Amino acid sequence: MVSQKLMTEKEALFAHLLAREGFDRLQTITPRRDLREAPLSSAQQRLLFLQQLEPDSPAYNLPRVFYLNGKLNVPVLERTLSEIVRRHEVLRTTFHVNANEQVQVIHSPYNVSVPVIDMAHLPAEEREAEVQKFGLEEARRPFDLEHGPLLRAKLLRFAEDEYVAAFTLHHIVSDGWSTGVLVSEVQALYEAYSAGRPSPLTELPIQYADYARWQREWFKGAAFDRQLAYWRERLRGAPSTLTLPVDRPRPVPRMFRGQTYSVKFSAEVTSELRRITHEQGATMFMSLLTAFEILLCYYTKQTDIVIGTPVSGRLRAETEPLIGFFINTLVLRGDLSGDPAFPELLQRVKTDLLGALAHQDVPFEKLVEDLQPERTLSYTPLFQVSFTLQKSPRTEFALPGLTLSPIGTSRGTTQYDLAMNLVDADSEILGMLEYDTDLYDGETILRTIIRFELLLSEIVKSPSARLSELLARLAAKDAEQEKANQQQYEELFTRKLAHTKRRGIRVNS
Repeated sequence: MVSQKLMTEKEALFAHLLAREGFDRLQTITPRRDLREAPLSSAQQRLLFLQQLEPDSPAYNLPRVFYLNGKLNVPVLERTLSEIVRRHEVLRTTFHVNANEQVQVIHSPYNVSVPVIDMAHLPAEEREAEVQKFGLEEARRPFDLEHGPLLRAKLLRFAEDEYVAAFTLHHIVSDGWSTGVLVSEVQALYEAYSAGRPSPLTELPIQYADYARWQREWFKGAAFDRQLAYWRERLRGAPSTLTLPVDRPRPVPRMFRGQTYSVKFSAEVTSELRRITHEQGATMFMSLLTAFEILLCYYTKQTDIVIGTPVSGRLRAETEPLIGFFINTLVLRGDLSGDPAFPELLQRVKTDLLGALAHQDVPFEKLVEDLQPERTLSYTPLFQVSFTLQKSPRTEFALPGLTLSPIGTSRGTTQYDLAMNLVDADSEILGMLEYDTDLYDGETILRTIIRFELLLSEIVKSPSARLSELLARLAAKDAEQEKANQQQYEELFTRKLAHTKRRGIRVNS
């Protein structure tokens, strides 16, 4: 779970820029007067548009599934979720178009019902398959944004002390940080209600719709214009696509079908990279991003690399306790020209990242609207590859009398061609590489992960190596691997041929 206080390394680094760049950040967000309707935030507008294009797509579902062992009080869980829905207007919001204007309509609080499906009759050996089926079905079940609700909860009951719980929200009302808020409030409320105590939570100072209204006003000010001017200049002349080799032609339109493969770098490589990073006055995000840009250069032969990275979008304290869709995407532009040594390239990445963070209030969709890149149904605008690194999240999720264990779930979707999502777990780096299955075979993605591992090994061996050296070493490793694969193929073919001749089968050559 991601704690609501957890900040990514990028955002912690950004804190020291607030005093210099944040003259407008002192503006507070105040409660609105109209408590029923409000404008959409910029991010909500874009997501609503995308969901309307494919209303049955699960691409923007946010599912979490858990094993629950122990005595679960279902009425207390329902009361807990009902109180959270009361506290957070965004969870009882629906989305409409009135006179060609998109609005979010806030409804009255309601009691949340959690359906329980009794599976006690199912044999033990069939339960795991049923759990996986249940998780996938809940993750892929579409939401109705016009009628709601946009928070779902459902339980499978295998025994008095054995459940599986699925919680799903739509991204238009939630994000990763919000998951941490939700978990924290479920823990506090369930514990209090189980003991017969009232809610220990204080009332929220503002609601998400207040933020959406405030954001609309901010777009009219000089601070927004200054930040937008930075992005216009920074992305002037940037390539619209990465020429990544693919296994199949791009479908038109994209179908957003995706899968993931696990990524894990050794403790030795992680430790050495951390040491090099510290010596260069950088962060692990910067070092890994630099290496990832080199890998993309290896594949594309481009030295102008544009990728995206998410940030929480919660730069004001009053937004921290809210559930809502605050996350923003920054466009990073890597300059690998001139055959720089790794330390120089790392400093370029650092400068690019700090500049992006200092101007992160401009929503990605506003950037697309202003720059007006050529639009196509085959490519996402401005970038097609994303990169993320987060600190290892808080994993404990305890409720009175219950042990909860997360179950990995996949929607089978992706938003980008490739998305490298890593976690810094101190002693090692791990995570997942998400990919578009209409473009890539699993074997290609496995090779990509292996190449990234090889590249990191070469960087820690020779931290002052130039880009051309690192690319050459990676190519040599590839050639060695290809030769080994060819030798294995030839040996296998020879064995099969000998076996065929022994059986007296004629072979045409």
